[in-house]
Amino acid sequence: MGEAARVVPIRDAGIRLGQFLKLADLIDQGADAKPLLATGDVTVNGEVETRRGRQLVRGDVVTVAGPPADTATVG
Repeated sequence: MGEAARVVPIRDAGIRLGQFLKLADLIDQGADAKPLLATGDVTVNGEVETRRGRQLVRGDVVTVAGPPADTATVG
């Protein structure tokens, strides 16, 4: 991870991974989450995550493998 992760603020204490991917502009549409997660190209805190409903909390780091790779932190 060469660049610092950008922080994406959320309103509540947590957010589901599928919703966060869209909010952080890591995907274009909500429907893009399921096929992206199936590829194994999404990590949460360095661990591969395939569950769209994974609950994220502030401080979690989500990375989508590239090119170009993109990283966002739940804020």
